[in-house]
Amino acid sequence: MEQAVILTISDSRELADDLAGNLIADKLTAAGITVSARQVVPDDIVDIQAAYLTMEQTNPAMIITTGGTGVAQRDVTIQALTPLIQKEIPGFGEAFRQISFAEIGTRALASQALAGFNYRHQLTYCLPGSKNACQTALTKLIIPEYQHLLNEISDQRKEVHHHAH
Repeated sequence: MEQAVILTISDSRELADDLAGNLIADKLTAAGITVSARQVVPDDIVDIQAAYLTMEQTNPAMIITTGGTGVAQRDVTIQALTPLIQKEIPGFGEAFRQISFAEIGTRALASQALAGFNYRHQLTYCLPGSKNACQTALTKLIIPEYQHLLNEISDQRKEVHHHAH
């Protein structure tokens, strides 16, 4: 059973009212994925990187972040995490914006949703903070495809895990 962790990036939310995080957890659990950790951090580059790297060390197959992907000054998730992503999957952001464009129109263009693999070959998704956006990403893009992506790099993951011990 694959494990996933969820990092919510928000100045105003806590786990108790983390609607997007709850939705992600529910969808992953329903798909047979174990959510092993959840955390909320403020919109701060260092806080985001520190939390992400701490979660990365627990060796989940997937790290999903929600929040901070817009273009406002406080939206720093993408700047924080891009340096930690070794191999980006550009098709994810492109497809996500295309689907969102069909749903919400030109507002979708401001979304910097991102997917890729970090240096430990863990699949990382950076999703917007909106519950609807997370639902779209999970049902149309993440759940149908994550297993194939993880299978593609499973040999590398075993190797990294082996060296880590």
